[in-house]
Amino acid sequence: MERRTKTIAIANQKGGVGKTTTVVNLAAALSARKRTVLVVDLDPQAHATLGLGLEKRPGVSLYPVLLGEKNVADVIQPTKWNNLNVIPSEVDLAGAELEFGARDDRLRMIGAALEPVKNAGAFDYILLDCPPSLGIVMTSSLVASDGVLIPIQAEFLAMDGLALITNSIERIRQGANPRLELNGIVFTMVNAVARLTQDVMTEVRGHFGEKVYETTIPRNVRVSEAPSMGVPVVFLDPRSKGAESYRAFAWEFMAKNPTRFEAPAAQTAAKEEEKRV
Repeated sequence: MERRTKTIAIANQKGGVGKTTTVVNLAAALSARKRTVLVVDLDPQAHATLGLGLEKRPGVSLYPVLLGEKNVADVIQPTKWNNLNVIPSEVDLAGAELEFGARDDRLRMIGAALEPVKNAGAFDYILLDCPPSLGIVMTSSLVASDGVLIPIQAEFLAMDGLALITNSIERIRQGANPRLELNGIVFTMVNAVARLTQDVMTEVRGHFGEKVYETTIPRNVRVSEAPSMGVPVVFLDPRSKGAESYRAFAWEFMAKNPTRFEAPAAQTAAKEEEKRV
């Protein structure tokens, strides 16, 4: 079956918005739907690495690939779950902003490092977990991507934060990466009964329209507990509200970002099977 690999950067310059949790659980839910996924952890905190049950190890990250010391295939690590692989992060990535700042190819370095993987067509999705800052690593990630997924909280000044990153997307689209698009915005840690939450969601949906995913991710204790166990909540507690929401989000994400043909009847059967989990 012919596969069209999609590279999606998951990014927000503001920390604490559920970015890495979304990467980990979206990847897990996609892999459970028999989609092959590569998570690239570009955040020096390595929370995606830890959240998927791996340890931080010196030299096992994209950093030595960017230095030309290793091939990208050498740093791809399997997880304990089928269809789900990771390029881990390490603390040395924290120095990338200074170390690579003078490189002429700094905007395209991540795309060049990942090009052999994308060309091989082994993965349906490559998900880039970007650091929470609008620096060289995030910018190079956006240049390497087909789209940008922005997780946000429905909180005061959410629109201001969205304006910063969407302006960055537009600048890159007009320059280094004309194919880049806003893949979508997903609300995380939602308190459905809070008036402010509803007001912010209404404002964002009014401004961005269909770019906002219908699925929202609620505040959920099991979602918060899962990272410390190194297991995505989708696998840790499949019946929890958080797991159900991330599975629903994965279906919506797949529909918006198809990488292969799947007959409607097959999709319906898969959804019915998932409900019986």
